[in-house]
Amino acid sequence: MPEAHPLQAMAHAIRFLSIDAIVKACEGHQGVPLGMAEIATALYTRHLKHHPGDPGWWDRDRVVLSNGHGSMLLYALLHLTGYPDFPLSEIQRFRELGSVCEGHPERPHGAANGIEVTTGPLGQGIANAFGMAVAEAYLNARFGDALVNHRTWAFVGDGCLQEGVGQEMISLAGHLQLGKLTLLWDDNRITDDGPTSLSISEDVAQRFRVAGWHVEEVDGHDLDAVSRALDAARADPRPSMLACRCVIGKGLPRVQGQRGGHSARLYEQDAQEARALLGWPHGPFELPAAVQRAWREAGQRSQAEHRAWRERLAALPPAERAEFERVMRGELPAGWQQVLHGYRQRARSEAAPPSGIFLSAEINDLLAPLLPERMVGCADLEAPTSHKRSLQAFTASDRSGAYVHCGVREHVMGAMANGMAAHGGIVPLSVTYLAFADYERPAMRMAALMGLPVKFVFSHDSIGIGKNGPTHQPVEILASLRAMPNMWVMRPADAVEAAECWELALAHRDGPVSLVFARQALPLVRHDDPGVDNRSARGGYVLQEAACGPRRVTLLATGSEVALAVSARDTLERTGVGTAVVSLPCWELFDQQPETYRQQVLGDGVRVAVEAAGRFGWDAYLGARGGFVGMKGFGASGPADALYRLFDITPEAVATEAQRLLAR
Repeated sequence: MPEAHPLQAMAHAIRFLSIDAIVKACEGHQGVPLGMAEIATALYTRHLKHHPGDPGWWDRDRVVLSNGHGSMLLYALLHLTGYPDFPLSEIQRFRELGSVCEGHPERPHGAANGIEVTTGPLGQGIANAFGMAVAEAYLNARFGDALVNHRTWAFVGDGCLQEGVGQEMISLAGHLQLGKLTLLWDDNRITDDGPTSLSISEDVAQRFRVAGWHVEEVDGHDLDAVSRALDAARADPRPSMLACRCVIGKGLPRVQGQRGGHSARLYEQDAQEARALLGWPHGPFELPAAVQRAWREAGQRSQAEHRAWRERLAALPPAERAEFERVMRGELPAGWQQVLHGYRQRARSEAAPPSGIFLSAEINDLLAPLLPERMVGCADLEAPTSHKRSLQAFTASDRSGAYVHCGVREHVMGAMANGMAAHGGIVPLSVTYLAFADYERPAMRMAALMGLPVKFVFSHDSIGIGKNGPTHQPVEILASLRAMPNMWVMRPADAVEAAECWELALAHRDGPVSLVFARQALPLVRHDDPGVDNRSARGGYVLQEAACGPRRVTLLATGSEVALAVSARDTLERTGVGTAVVSLPCWELFDQQPETYRQQVLGDGVRVAVEAAGRFGWDAYLGARGGFVGMKGFGASGPADALYRLFDITPEAVATEAQRLLAR
């Protein structure tokens, strides 16, 4: 019998911590931690730059478990290498309520603990890793190797590569030649349904080669072969994919190499048979002292690098150090709000209002010199969204550009933005049409779940886009975004509200924001002196109060339809009906206000809402005597003004609906 590799016992420690935790929990996914144990051991003992005593070290390597169902692989590694949040007691509480060892890795909302991103929906993790690599390359170009010089590694399963977002990532990462990005593929040729041959027949590794990646095909259970492949990845200027041939569930005689190796229920007898097969004579959750010591030493392998990095940071001139620390902490620079306040003042004197999305583009361009950490990703829509302007492109040859041409790849663009935000040091914007928010939705949901401060910027928000037709008219999407927990949805009515919403979005650090802008011009509706007060900060406010008498009608609107409500108010006031207009740019913020404030804004009596979208969600604000003017189905192809008339979204229709409700 050949002599065991010196590190084999360390790999078995991963296996048996995972087996014992899964047996105790009565459920879990053993395929990944058992199949990738040698791969993980090679990475963590010989290649990874990290420091368990400082999980948030800004120059650490990033590790993403994209096949997040195999969470015990990551939990075992974090425990073994000495991350404080992962003591043995937490491993023993795997999948129990309140345990940090949850069913899938969950990024903490507080201090860093070793989990970089929440994973589970397959493909999102590798796309996050791609975003991290982009962030590292951009920050490296700005601050240099002394402060930013690390790699991104991702454990990857077949599902990650079969999901469409995976192919988008492969294509764009290869195009951008992100040499510090390495994927470790668990090539076990098994999915939950059975052999991968049931659903695919292509040469997966060749897909990467065609896209410009460096590819190594190795035995995933040969520690030295994996380590040599990792060395080759570090030396190659291209992104790397290690196709590691593995046995799923390796070590469990009943299920290894089979469909059941993925997540079949494990029993105590399975654990005993694995111990006999692999020669592991230790009890449940028991590790030999020598193995535990070797793992803790592996956790300290970057201690000198960590200390040297801190010394380099401390030796910087005070101004340079302060700027780097500000950027990495995610703090905004002094005076940033003045840019927006000045824009609000100037907007009141503009002769011809620009389109809604161009308001956002102007603001974005004004902020560019002040916020160099802001990076824009756009899905092949530079001309109609205009968020590049003074920015340079981020390319394979120039990492200093802050604009990523994502091509027609919204899926990866959204997940890339999440990876940038999770990496730190970047304020990511993701720009496309609102109709294509559905392509970003998995990433948007993950941003909301993780509390990441990503700014999703959308244009062409209604039937106002005109002749492109109903495929591009997102009549139902506002409601679906508003239904997402922890997502702010902002739809500004004019230039003043656009600046106010951008101010709020940039200051918001606990979750994502969807900034939704019209294609058509937005006439000014805010004629008050904005000063420094941000009226949009409360989510909704009285734009115009009733003038001809007591308020009998309240007209509610967002975005481009606020101007329609203002016109309808004029009609009603001329007939002696006291009418107020309420702008509701952000429902989520409005819902956070005290009941007394919300009641004061909404008023008593008749309420009519107008929005060039579906009614869903509006009834929460309409009360017992409420009406709605908007869409009842999909749109049509035609000029914007003709479509508003066709679907009866006009000032006349709003006034008529108010009169009808008053007469009841």
